[in-house]
Amino acid sequence: MIMKVLSFIILFFCHIQANSQSDMKLIYVGDPMCSWCYGFGPEWHKTIDIYSDKMDVDYVMGGLRPYYEKPMIEMKSFLSEHWEQVHNATGQPFKYGILDRSDLNYDTEPPSRAVIIVRQMKPEVVPEFFSEVQSLFYYENKNMNLSETYHEVLEQLDIDKNEFDKIFSSQAGKDASKIDFRRAAEMGAKSFPTVLLENNGEYYIVAQGYASSDKVSQSIDRLITKLSK
Repeated sequence: MIMKVLSFIILFFCHIQANSQSDMKLIYVGDPMCSWCYGFGPEWHKTIDIYSDKMDVDYVMGGLRPYYEKPMIEMKSFLSEHWEQVHNATGQPFKYGILDRSDLNYDTEPPSRAVIIVRQMKPEVVPEFFSEVQSLFYYENKNMNLSETYHEVLEQLDIDKNEFDKIFSSQAGKDASKIDFRRAAEMGAKSFPTVLLENNGEYYIVAQGYASSDKVSQSIDRLITKLSK
């Protein structure tokens, strides 16, 4: 247990250091329980398809409402209105039953932690895992606080669920979330989703909020052209 968690800590900080030394990459800053991030998902994956063979794509968890203690049922009016807006704008499917839960808080840290752990264990599957986690919440209305909620997706992606569970419940796993949240703020990502282009350690925002893949791609191409001059 201790060695596995220690390995996670070492890999996590290697990930941060590698990011700071790269020349150019796309960075997606979001939160699995951010409704507009969920709505943006299909357009973002189209964007990844365009650029993934040209540059690295990284995911950073921004922390929408981490450690939030308000029960879901007390957020029902606010969230249902936002979810309906996202559905109408993007077509993404929602189920609303979880909004009647009084025993669950709207805490977005646990699913963010899950993504960060998978990013260290198997980084190439993060885009798929992030999308599946969104579906677990928005369409399947799962309890995102429980490590077993993620087991089926972990098995599909051939990730050791026992190792995942140990890190998920460890202090190191929880601390990793805080580091991502700080990193997102330092990069200037104050709303989600935010897409940035990193070039030689400098961060440039190319999209904030929902946008079509065409618009995001145009912004990326314009910025690349400008930086290449």
